[in-house]
This record gives sequence, structure tokens and C-alpha cells, in this order.
Amino acid sequence: MQYRAVNTPRDSERADELWFLSHKPVYTQGQAGESEHILNVGKIPVVQIDRGGQVTYHGPGQLVVYFLLNLRRRKLGSRGLVDLIEQSLIETLRDFGIDAQTRPKAPGVYVNDAKIAALGLRIKNGWSYHGLSLNVDMDLAPFAGINPCGFSNLAVSQIADFQPKSDVLMQQASRVLCDHLLMQLGYSAEYSKQ
Repeated sequence: MQYRAVNTPRDSERADELWFLSHKPVYTQGQAGESEHILNVGKIPVVQIDRGGQVTYHGPGQLVVYFLLNLRRRKLGSRGLVDLIEQSLIETLRDFGIDAQTRPKAPGVYVNDAKIAALGLRIKNGWSYHGLSLNVDMDLAPFAGINPCGFSNLAVSQIADFQPKSDVLMQQASRVLCDHLLMQLGYSAEYSKQ
């Protein structure tokens, strides 16, 4: 499948980018991170980063998406970007038969009061950096070493808790989330006959 921009002006500026990946085990602590939310991390490193938010865990089996978007060109503010990301996550989870929702004053996406996706952004000079993490099929135990996103006793969940075991779940989640994000960003799919 290929995508083309709809109503996105082409100019000499750098093109928007989305990067899909999974990290080795690491805790990241955002600019609002407070040390009391780091409980017992063991040998997993804690890295200070310049995104918004508190502390979270990243590891194998978690889908991480970094956004490098020109928000000025898109006439999109930070709240609009958060809403767009959260809506894409909710639609992705719906495609997997999972009913998810947002919470006021708690960015991210939740299923039955458990966090399944986190957001951490940075906006600088009209560009967005960092992004989201979606728990797909991972070891959730390291979340017990922190107060995820600054909330004590916050349960976490993952797509694999609601799906039969599959070796391709991460690939499926990547493709579905990519489609929803691109559509929300104003791109339309062009299916080739290859």
C-alpha cells in the first residue's frame, strides 16, 4: 500500500515522518518526571529525555512511534495532535475488538482502567518530536518498578491480553496503527495491484 498527501502543501521543507520501532528495555523519564515515581528499576537503565510527561517503560513487544511533523504547515496545535494520536489508537484497538477510551487530564489510552498506550511529545519551533507507545505483546512486569506516567498503582494492559497468541501480532498492530495515523493526518491510501 502507498499513501499520498491530501490537502498537504508540498514545499521545500522537510517531509513529515513517522518512525515505527521497538526498544530494548529502558525507562524514560520526561521533563515533568519526578524521582519518587521511580520505585525499583533493577538493572534497567533510566534515561532522562526532553519529551513531556513522567516516567514510562519501553521494551520488546511494545510498538513505539516517533512523530516528526511540521505542525505549523498542518495548522495543528499540540492538543489537536494529542487528540489525533489518541483517536488513532482507539480506532486501532477497535480493529482488534478492544474497547478503549481516553481519560481527562491523563494522556494516553485505557482499557478497563488499565493503560494500554502512552503519549509523550515535545513541540519545538512548530515541529513535533517523540510520540506514543502501544503495549502489544510484551513483558509487563517492569512497569511495577515505576509509577507509570506518574500514577501510583496504575494497571497496564496490552493487545495480547485480548487476542489469541500470534507470532505476527506486532506486525499487524504496526500496519493497522500506521493506517489510522496516516488517515488522521490527512493521507489517503492508494492500493497498488502488485
